[in-house]
Amino acid sequence: MTRRQLTDGQWKLIEPFLPIGEYGPYPERLREQFEGVIWRFRTSSQWREMP
Repeated sequence: MTRRQLTDGQWKLIEPFLPIGEYGPYPERLREQFEGVIWRFRTSSQWREMP
């Protein structure tokens, strides 16, 4: 597990609050995208530098 990843327990708490709509992110990519946003705010980097 890398520094940016959430534990499974943390993800179980967060996932019900995230919208998965008809046109929203695919459920299998939602966690990856959410962790990318967390990484961006932790590092104070620019959006274009996101992994």
